[in-house]
Amino acid sequence: MSINFNKERFLHRHIGTDADQITEMLSEIEASSLDELMDQTVPKNIRLTDEVDLDEPMSEYRFLEQFRELASENDIYDSYIGMGYHDTLTPNVILRNVLENPGWYTAYTPYQAEIAQGRLEALINFQTMVSDLTGRELANASLLDEGTAAAEAMSMFYNMRRGAKRREAHTFFVSELCHPQTIEVVKGRAEPLDIEVVVGDHHELDVTDTNLFGLLLQYPATDGSVEDYSSLIEAAREQGNQVAVAADLLSLTLLTPPGEMGADAVVGTTQRFGVPMGYGGPHAGYFATREKYKRKIPGRIIGVTQDTEGNPVYRMALQTREQHIRREKATSNICTAQVLLAVIAGFYGVYHGPKGLRRIAARIHGLAKVMHQGLGKLGFDVAHDHYFDTLKVSLKDENQQQEVREKMIAQNANLRYFEDASVGISFDEVKDLDHVQQLLTVFAEIIDSENIIDAKKVAEEVSVDFPQALTRTSDYLEHPVFNLYHSEHEMLRYLKELENKDLSLVHSMISLGSCTMKLNATAEMIPLTWPEFGKIHPFAPDEQVKGYHKLFDKFEQQLKAITGFEAVSLQPNSGAQGELAGLMTIRAYHRHHGEEHRNVTIVPDSAHGTNPASAVMAGMEVVVTKCDEHGNIDLDDLREKADEHKDDLAALMVTYPSTHGVFEEDIKEICEVVHNHGGLVYMDGANMNAQVGLTSPAEIGADVCHLNLHKTFCIPHGGGGPGMGPIASTRELAPFLPGNPVIKTGGEHAIDAISAAPWGSASILTISYAYIKMMGAEGLTRATEIAILNANYLKDRLEEHYPILYTGQNGRAAHEFIVDLRPFKQSAGVESVDVAKRLMDYGFHAPTMSFPVPGTLMIEPTESESQKELDRFCEAMISIRKEIEAIENEELDAEDNPLKNAPHTMRVALEGEWSHLYSREQAVFPLDYLRFNKFWPAVGRVDDAYGDRNLMCSCVPVDAYSEGQEPAAVD
Repeated sequence: MSINFNKERFLHRHIGTDADQITEMLSEIEASSLDELMDQTVPKNIRLTDEVDLDEPMSEYRFLEQFRELASENDIYDSYIGMGYHDTLTPNVILRNVLENPGWYTAYTPYQAEIAQGRLEALINFQTMVSDLTGRELANASLLDEGTAAAEAMSMFYNMRRGAKRREAHTFFVSELCHPQTIEVVKGRAEPLDIEVVVGDHHELDVTDTNLFGLLLQYPATDGSVEDYSSLIEAAREQGNQVAVAADLLSLTLLTPPGEMGADAVVGTTQRFGVPMGYGGPHAGYFATREKYKRKIPGRIIGVTQDTEGNPVYRMALQTREQHIRREKATSNICTAQVLLAVIAGFYGVYHGPKGLRRIAARIHGLAKVMHQGLGKLGFDVAHDHYFDTLKVSLKDENQQQEVREKMIAQNANLRYFEDASVGISFDEVKDLDHVQQLLTVFAEIIDSENIIDAKKVAEEVSVDFPQALTRTSDYLEHPVFNLYHSEHEMLRYLKELENKDLSLVHSMISLGSCTMKLNATAEMIPLTWPEFGKIHPFAPDEQVKGYHKLFDKFEQQLKAITGFEAVSLQPNSGAQGELAGLMTIRAYHRHHGEEHRNVTIVPDSAHGTNPASAVMAGMEVVVTKCDEHGNIDLDDLREKADEHKDDLAALMVTYPSTHGVFEEDIKEICEVVHNHGGLVYMDGANMNAQVGLTSPAEIGADVCHLNLHKTFCIPHGGGGPGMGPIASTRELAPFLPGNPVIKTGGEHAIDAISAAPWGSASILTISYAYIKMMGAEGLTRATEIAILNANYLKDRLEEHYPILYTGQNGRAAHEFIVDLRPFKQSAGVESVDVAKRLMDYGFHAPTMSFPVPGTLMIEPTESESQKELDRFCEAMISIRKEIEAIENEELDAEDNPLKNAPHTMRVALEGEWSHLYSREQAVFPLDYLRFNKFWPAVGRVDDAYGDRNLMCSCVPVDAYSEGQEPAAVD
């Protein structure tokens, strides 16, 4: 036997099918080879002629070895910078069992509540924690970061203007004491909506100004000061203005919460609740507001309802009012959250409880007080008497500031350096009295003082003593969940209890069209929790983050090679943010060339709802173009719309392959029509995983695109986030890529920041970079080919049983296809929701339901699934079709049948008397494999209508459960 001396390739671990299975599957779909299948699927006029220019693929072990070297070029300094980012301690029980656990990070957005009760409970814990700490009645399930949360508050206030305010008020006031990155994001979001942002001293604000509709304050302020905003908020609200306060959530365990001061919205980040800084993200932003604004709040809300068994259960509340469903009438394009990070933050609150959080906050505040008193003994002035964790220290001049900087760098410490020759010092959970001693020693050296300050001795004299108006007196986190799990053993069991209620990729394939739930390889995930990537502040000096910047440079080169474009911005921290960034870049391009009037964006009627919503947010007028009977853009209608709006045409938004799962043959001509009328083409990258290595956005004629890294490039879905949405563009658009007010990024004419951090959620870029490095050009191309093969294999197997909508000219699908369930409503009374719920009994998450066509399922298997798993899914779908047929033939009752009653819980299956007209066995073991490997839905079918009528979005009171029953969600 000969010996193969080549090392094992990652490609064969990522792709689920081997050579023999590929041959068998090709035979099943009557294609002689992958090349023939690609020729039948992807139009020849857009195929790449050369291989993508990428480095040779690396083995997992070699990659991690080399990546360690790159990581070592990031220097870990003690960070005292603050500005909304703080070092934190992720409890090890949460680190190992949530952040590093695929049972948590590979789950999908909890649209199917019956198999998502674990993360739904974790999210309602998060909402309750935020609501309690902020003093506002209602909180959402997280947003992307503090800056964008503040911008969402501004937008919400603007769209809630009434009476004279609606006609006259277009000014939003932002305190100059807000964090600079927040100010920048708010200004960027306001400009296309013709909102005037005025930044100034809130002490001098005239709240009677009729142009004013709202204001934003920071608490504590960016310079650390803490003041009572009650009078200002009351005066502003008396004039019909609404007030948002960006607040440090941990400080609210000690300080009077903004909600109790009367703030209409409280926003911020939960990063310091156990989530690493990660050079900017990902982190869970938060948004809390008044109960009466429940239908205006951006993002998602988790609420309580009941299931068919009458038990209280969780689900996504008010799902039909999500902004992206409102399309061009939307006021926000938010369609996701930072679920995994919100889960971690919520569990941090559960693990520490109210006393533990207060203890942490008091200790941090105590460190600041010791530093304050020590500096006073040395003769330094601190700007404010009242603060939480941050001091602003006055220095003699810029020379003294530079001396402080140099000495701190020598001590491996970063302070914040203000333009007025003062310094900021922010303390966090990781710091202790030794750190204070180190800092005081440096300041003593600066003034050649022989006065040795003993930090531990000073600490004996300090206490928490805020003025009465600033001292929190209200209780918080009183629910049992925040008071039960403070030992690691109990916390571990609680985490596992919730994890076991959720179906994720560790159980079975999740075949969601447009969401691409592919393998998140362990080797890709390992660097994510290395301290060299996690413990870096986003505004650390460039010379300390050479490893990160090498990563950015290399990753940008990878994305340029894959897209065919010349420029990349890594800033947008979600796909929706990428859409907005791309359109804002186009807008800036037109304005730079004196064509401010170009404000029309054409959007196909099949587009995901975020497309028109993003266009509206970018100040565009949306014009919808039709699709033909084959699901393609109607060229004649597009020409007509482009010609009608030729003088004002700014852009076309197009998804490719189309949202219907087809490579449109006319895509180049579509782009040419738009270009000929003065517009540019924005390509939505949702389906980029069907392009990589075969074609590219540049090849089809686009000018800019965003890339869903959490789809095509393997960042885990995390139950609905994290994600990243970088944009790539032509050289002509490069000067307009987004900037940042603190760290220089973007082009010469950069648009305002899209996200708070310069490189968005920088730490998770490591995942996509690892994927590309280990796959190489050949591997990425093969992944695309197998994704297309798997989709066509499923399509061909299922089309004997279900109608299939939309295929290409040769009858092929791209990477996804649509199964039409609408005929069964007439023939059997069965709807798409019934099939979705019945799939749970077979151990599967439903494919994308009712998008882009109501009453359908859009199926996308991805390249990571094996033929065995594809066949198992087909057997489930075919079995369900037979059940529908039994209803059609009146062998099963039209109302009392397995589909209408699905899903079936273990409780129902084991109850003493079986009352249904079908057997217990058919309910729970419709196929033999389920007898040995059964995933049990945690609850029966949820009642969405009941939940919307009785909206409750915080932890369920214990007395809501029947006597003797263990709560399905103990908080």
